[in-house]
Amino acid sequence: MAKLKYLMQNIKIMKRSLTGISIICLFAVTTYGQQKMNLENIFSIIQKDHPEMKMYDAEIRSSDEVAKGAKSWAPPEFGAGFYMTPYNIGLTKVMATPRGTQNGMGSFMVSASQMFPNKKEQNANAAYLQALSSVNKENKQFSLNNLYAEAKKNYYDWLVIEKKQTVLNDNEKLLNFMIQSTELRYKNNLGKLNAYYKAKAELGKIENQREQLNNEIKQKQILLNTLMNRDRNENFVIDTNYTIKNYNPVDSNYLLQNRSDIKAVMQDLEINQLQLNLERTRQLPQFGIKYDHMMGFGKSPWQFSLMAMVKIPLAPWSSGSYKANIESLKWKAQSIEAEKQVIINKAAGEANGLLSSIKSKKKQLQLFEGNIIPALKKNYQTMQLAYEQNTGELFELFDAWQTLNMTQLDYLDQLQELLNLQVQMDKTLEQK
Repeated sequence: MAKLKYLMQNIKIMKRSLTGISIICLFAVTTYGQQKMNLENIFSIIQKDHPEMKMYDAEIRSSDEVAKGAKSWAPPEFGAGFYMTPYNIGLTKVMATPRGTQNGMGSFMVSASQMFPNKKEQNANAAYLQALSSVNKENKQFSLNNLYAEAKKNYYDWLVIEKKQTVLNDNEKLLNFMIQSTELRYKNNLGKLNAYYKAKAELGKIENQREQLNNEIKQKQILLNTLMNRDRNENFVIDTNYTIKNYNPVDSNYLLQNRSDIKAVMQDLEINQLQLNLERTRQLPQFGIKYDHMMGFGKSPWQFSLMAMVKIPLAPWSSGSYKANIESLKWKAQSIEAEKQVIINKAAGEANGLLSSIKSKKKQLQLFEGNIIPALKKNYQTMQLAYEQNTGELFELFDAWQTLNMTQLDYLDQLQELLNLQVQMDKTLEQK
């Protein structure tokens, strides 16, 4: 009779399990209806819609527009006024004299002048202005790399949280099995209540953990939506597939070719040299022409003046600023070169330090996957079999479950640390 009751209770447990599976399937169907996004989708939206990218695009366009006027001439100068005109206005008129008539004095003058650009200076100025946007282009790429890293960190955190939720769901089933089996055995005088209340307490903890994890997922979703510059509460799900990458040792040549901040510094060096060339061309003489037309008063003949002009920047009293600017730019070049070396040394140190940490973390995860977790699963299965055959106690089964549970969550924490190290490595190497 006791065995029959035991069998009926097991059937009820199976029905409850099936009901739980149905609820999970319903949740999965609901989730499936949401937009599913992977990292590439998120990267694409960030690149297209993030305000910082639009800011850099505007700055680049601004620099390019300035460069269009690089070869413009200096504006012409015009003037008009009285030339050698006496204060006595009467003297501007024709006057009768004993010897006949005398023309009026003074004239009204119109003048125009134009300086001609130096071709070398124009070319140097064009090269300088056209290079200005190159720094913003590299800075844009560097900022985009930082945004990608932030997105990847939140994405991987979300991914690990979902894996923890899966562990919690499995643990909930196991605890329900232990609790219901213990209740059934106790009713039929086939077991004791040792560890029974611990199992019920753990069931409550799981519900608490699930609520916490759901909140963390919501936070990650808000942060990713913010990075994509869209409604912060827009719901979507992520692809939980991930890749553990392999990295090679990093040298300076790789960083020089791939790091946008280093490329930006190198562009600064080039711009500094172009600016230096421009300052040198400004020491060259500039030529111009000036034309004056005088319309005489009182029948005086119309006259003109046509003059060539030259600016001589090398005069001692005017060359000081050019020489000072050139000397300043030479020192600035040394400063930029030193800045480049600082960035290279720092990035190389970070990359090789991260490489060592990643190798160590991979070995730890391999131990979890190949040794620790399989052994603890075998231990739990052994305790479960002994418990089902009435040769084991609930506290032994509970202890085996608790050890397995803590180890699985510890493994996921280690996985999260590895993925975050990978994010930092990708950021340092400027890889997607």
